[in-house]
Amino acid sequence: MPVKQVSMRKIKECLRMKWSCGISHEQIGKALGLSKGVISKYAGLAQAAGLDWDKVSSLDETELQHLLIPSTKRTRGAARPLPDWAIAHREMHKKGITLQLLWEEYVEVHSGVATYRYTQFCSLYHDYAATLKRSMRQIHRAGEKLFIDYAGPTVQLIDQISGEITQAHIFVAVLGASNYTYACATIRETQADWLYGLAGALNFIGGVPEMIVPDCPKALVKDADRYEPQINRVAQDFARHYGTVILPARPRHPQDKALAEIGVQIVERWILARLRHRRFFSLAELNQAIRPLLDDLNRRPFQKKDGSREEWFQLLDRPVLKALPSYPYEVANFKRCKVNIDYHVDIEGHYYSVPHNLVRQELEARITCATVELLHRGSRVACHAKSNKRGAHTTVAEHMPASHRAHLEWSPQRLLDWGRDIGTNTHCIVDYQLTSKPHPEMGYRACLGLLSLAREYGKQRLEAACARAVALGALNRRSVVNILKSGLDSKPLPMTPTEQQAAQADWVSPLHDNVRGSSYFH
Repeated sequence: MPVKQVSMRKIKECLRMKWSCGISHEQIGKALGLSKGVISKYAGLAQAAGLDWDKVSSLDETELQHLLIPSTKRTRGAARPLPDWAIAHREMHKKGITLQLLWEEYVEVHSGVATYRYTQFCSLYHDYAATLKRSMRQIHRAGEKLFIDYAGPTVQLIDQISGEITQAHIFVAVLGASNYTYACATIRETQADWLYGLAGALNFIGGVPEMIVPDCPKALVKDADRYEPQINRVAQDFARHYGTVILPARPRHPQDKALAEIGVQIVERWILARLRHRRFFSLAELNQAIRPLLDDLNRRPFQKKDGSREEWFQLLDRPVLKALPSYPYEVANFKRCKVNIDYHVDIEGHYYSVPHNLVRQELEARITCATVELLHRGSRVACHAKSNKRGAHTTVAEHMPASHRAHLEWSPQRLLDWGRDIGTNTHCIVDYQLTSKPHPEMGYRACLGLLSLAREYGKQRLEAACARAVALGALNRRSVVNILKSGLDSKPLPMTPTEQQAAQADWVSPLHDNVRGSSYFH
């Protein structure tokens, strides 16, 4: 472990106590916490430099150091090649890059020449970093964080018809490593506005960072706890869609998102200040005016380091950002709901079906302007197009039990066709059951029961039984069943009234001794 260097303040005090006060080395060592050898060393160096207390007292610490420390050491160090600290500082923003690696590359580049050792290399780098802006002392890895916030100033929007004036709010996003900046205008600062601005920022940079850092807006953060902040359900869904995380900064700690604060200030100066004399009549017009100024801001050179935001973005952040999803996020609302016994859930007065095995289960509905998704323990179990018809039902056949699905498949025409395939008399009874009731569905069960007799007795017997039932005027299933059970379907059919009259007209009385005839009465 290297020995800690004695400060010039202590050395100067040591010389004062020795030459001005005449105190022994032992007493000086106890007073200043120095060893006798150190005291003797610096007293000898001062005498070799031709110094006495009168001369030392008029020197400041820097001048005294130059006189006491041998100049050969400084000359030898100055002759060594210096690394390009601007490039080294830029490389430190990349993942996996360490000062050890940069030092090894520095030594390799200057092989054969005396170079700085690792400890001095680190010390010189930290001295360089300290000369930059205070905000640059915090190292941000490439593609790691996107800081977001809203600017304080607003921009007026004038309604061309009514003349009403509203205030547009300015959303700002800044990438940590490159300071690449995005800005857009929104109507308010609602949850939808935050997510709209954030989606626009991700689309602008063409990728997704590992982390998004807002402050603690109520639109995104449910519980602004200092140690375990909780973002709301919609913000979680947004982060899930883009494959990132949202980590709010600590409450009342603006230094956690200093880049966002600086980004807001820069947007105010280089964009909003330039638009202060213009009048805007729509949000789209304002955003159209912001875009070229935003591009100019990102191409503007840095003041205290090389390059621009655009150049650093292409070099650092762009290569490591994750790809955007195939489709943009659609703002959704979430609602807890319970499945009714008819396997439907009530969403804003409309009923949507779910798989019947989820009856009485609690689900979560994800509602957008176009769709209704139903989630069970995080997994999607149903998705419907959103309907605004209150009291109506949207039902998917696959969600129904097999028996209900079979019932749904029946229709009056299908039952009539099935009855016709068996015979005209069967078709006649089916038609009567469907048309004799207030609604055709009221006769479905009777028709299905009638047609099911074909499996037990066969189509021929069923048609014969139906023929007898029609002849008797008993057009119902019970009569047909009784005919089949008693075997009357095999008996000749009873004559109709017309047939009975025809039979009576053709009847001739037979000759018999007991028949006296008409002549008997004369």
